[in-house]
Amino acid sequence: MFDVVISGAGPAGSRCAQIIAEKGYKVALIERDVNWRKPCGGAVSSRIFKYYPQLRTQNFHHISGTAIYSGDYHKIAYPWKDIRNYSINVDRLEFDNFIRNIAIDAGAQLFDKNLAIDFITKDRKRIGIKTRTPAGIKEYFGNILVIADGMSSKLALKTDLRNKWQIEEIGLAKCAILEGENNLDKDIISFFFRKYKGYGWIFPLGENRFNIGCGTWLDGNLKKNLNQAFHEFINEPFIKKMFPKTNYREIWEGSYPLPALGVKEKCLYGDNILIIGDAAGFVSPISGEGIHSSVVSGNAAGEIACDALKHGDVSSQSLKNYKHYPNIKKIIRNFKIKVSIVEFLFENEGQNLSKMLELAETDESIRGEIISMFLSNSPPSKELLLKIKS
Repeated sequence: MFDVVISGAGPAGSRCAQIIAEKGYKVALIERDVNWRKPCGGAVSSRIFKYYPQLRTQNFHHISGTAIYSGDYHKIAYPWKDIRNYSINVDRLEFDNFIRNIAIDAGAQLFDKNLAIDFITKDRKRIGIKTRTPAGIKEYFGNILVIADGMSSKLALKTDLRNKWQIEEIGLAKCAILEGENNLDKDIISFFFRKYKGYGWIFPLGENRFNIGCGTWLDGNLKKNLNQAFHEFINEPFIKKMFPKTNYREIWEGSYPLPALGVKEKCLYGDNILIIGDAAGFVSPISGEGIHSSVVSGNAAGEIACDALKHGDVSSQSLKNYKHYPNIKKIIRNFKIKVSIVEFLFENEGQNLSKMLELAETDESIRGEIISMFLSNSPPSKELLLKIKS
């Protein structure tokens, strides 16, 4: 019997477990496989240091700039060294285990090789989580049950709080970690928006190691085959210039779906239930970055769970404070803005984005506005929209 049972020990689940364990509550942290590497680009905003200052002491690769390309390779670059804090690029296997161990050190109990398959119910109330393990079925009982096991979570669907994702609501991505000689600027992460609804990326992970991938987005999933898109991207002449060798050592490769329309506001909580991270849609609708927002959701859910336990009220009426938590409200609002921006950028086979970056090449004020739009969630001004449409 635990105070809280958390299914999923990724960034959201681990942060939630840490917060609750630090308050002295008994936490079960259930994970399918701690040796699984989540398919992900691995770029993490400097905002993560607020939650994990320990990351500054780790050997994750530092990033101090970004480059954004349109489908016809108009470019806008933004170096921020000496202007703002550095960001980091991570290998998700190393990163997830690092923050998971922080939760364990705080007192959370990790149960590895446990695949969550269903709730345990009694008198129509959910009182625990049932898992499948190599040794058979296990049961974990708790006063609050937290779902943090990704957008493909079986438990999230069994809550009846949200439906199965539709193909037009998600992104599909494929990426690989490669090693070998390259011509990359090691301080810069690069995004390559496509003429179809999707984008590619190249994120350095060190001197000779990098993460490369691409994805399709929303209804673009129906128009472009993911494997074909990945093959075309890594073999484009413009991209090949960055990789002069013909053979690169593949460390790992994977494909994955991700939420693309922001937070599922109506599915965040129920009686003694909280849904966090990817399972609730905490993924940026433009960049696909979800590590920071997942940590924020885990942090907020952890604080709300502690307050509910303290007052002995784990009803939906009590847990609804999670949705209204200031940082959660901010993420929901910003993601809604980004959804509208995505539709605008990809109009006319990406011509709006291309025109935007072309204007930015000669107009410093437009360049600043675009940087704010991508990095700070600022909506484009009416003046910029009129220039693009003209």
